[in-house]
Amino acid sequence: MKRLEGQRILVTGAGSGIGQATALRLLSEGARVVAADVSIDGLRLTQGSAERAGAGERLSTLPIDVSNEDSVIDGVATAVDQLGGLDSLVNAAGVLRAWHTHQTSLDQWNQIIGVNLTGTFLVVREALPALLANPRSAIVNFSSTSASFAHPYMAAYAASKGGIQAFTHSLALEYAKDGLRASCVAPGSIKSGITDATGGYIPKDADWSLFPRLMPILPTTAESSGAGMAEPDAVAGVIAMLVSDDGAWITGTEIRMDGGTHA
Repeated sequence: MKRLEGQRILVTGAGSGIGQATALRLLSEGARVVAADVSIDGLRLTQGSAERAGAGERLSTLPIDVSNEDSVIDGVATAVDQLGGLDSLVNAAGVLRAWHTHQTSLDQWNQIIGVNLTGTFLVVREALPALLANPRSAIVNFSSTSASFAHPYMAAYAASKGGIQAFTHSLALEYAKDGLRASCVAPGSIKSGITDATGGYIPKDADWSLFPRLMPILPTTAESSGAGMAEPDAVAGVIAMLVSDDGAWITGTEIRMDGGTHA
């Protein structure tokens, strides 16, 4: 299926995990993609995967630090120039850390907010003029199940993702008359670089009895940090739908993908 033939899409966080899977899925459906990430090594892996799939000529890679305003301004301008415009934006870049809230420093709090929430805002702000040049365009932001359901030791992360949801609702209303759709995906129990690293950040004195409530009820296909996880492709397919015409009536909402963890 080539639902996205000729579509021009920027994907942040495309050097690993769900962002990488998304870039590859969009390419498989015919899109031209700029894959952006702070990790140059990760972008090389994305490029290699695209070339093995026969889609390398439709992929460009671009280092962007979404927490740095100058990097975002320059990077988004470069992406728009390379693509000759922009039809959709997928904001998958993000970080996850875990601390006791009473032990969280201001620098740690600001790091999470700066990458996840402020980074999403900066990329959206810079991409909007190019997106609004089209009669129909789409933004997909990344929230998390933590925005609506309790995740222990992740207050900063949860706050950043809740902010992204609120930001996305505002975008959807503000630009609906311009043909722009804005929605969120809210993954949970998905294997990624973030989830693989999370175990190393959990406080040593954590109460592990709090975590079983975060387990999915559906059978899963991968394991990460000892918990059942689905593969990133489970999210990438939904994102491809949201930026395609199949998602034409979806805006101002979240789609939760957690294998029934919060059923």
